[in-house]
Amino acid sequence: MNEKQLFFLWVIICLITHLIRLSYEIFKSRKIILPGKLSFIIILINMTLLWMSWFELCRLDFYQLNLPDVVRFSGILMFSLGVLVFFISLFTIKSLESYEGDLITRGIYSKIRHPMYLGFIMWLIGLPVFFESLFSMFLSILFISNVLFWRHLEEMELLKRFPEYREYKKSTIF
Repeated sequence: MNEKQLFFLWVIICLITHLIRLSYEIFKSRKIILPGKLSFIIILINMTLLWMSWFELCRLDFYQLNLPDVVRFSGILMFSLGVLVFFISLFTIKSLESYEGDLITRGIYSKIRHPMYLGFIMWLIGLPVFFESLFSMFLSILFISNVLFWRHLEEMELLKRFPEYREYKKSTIF
């Protein structure tokens, strides 16, 4: 398999994993699927494939830009900050899909309502910039829209679940 074919294979895998996550989020919001250990494992595997495929398709993208080094390295900085934000929020909440406790408003959640999604969006922007990947930049628009839709579904759930969420929204970003 040549690099061009491999690139398109990663594009297909990335698209499929986004569709699986989108379907999961829709089914979860409609209470067709309830978060639990099995759904956590499936989504963790799916998200691992999604992240791997995103990295590989950005790396292998043959539609290249010629960006100045300062712009390229701002991309890797954005990606790195996104990873940091994601893991700080993960260690704060200590859960991905089955959190049943009170509304978390401490730590990074005291400033950002959805730091995991924000971190993920930073990955989606940072990697194509670093790798100078034109096609991946266009895909990132589609994928960021997908992440924003997941965020919207979660916002609706949080508004129903926590009466104090409306006030919390006023004091935080994203």
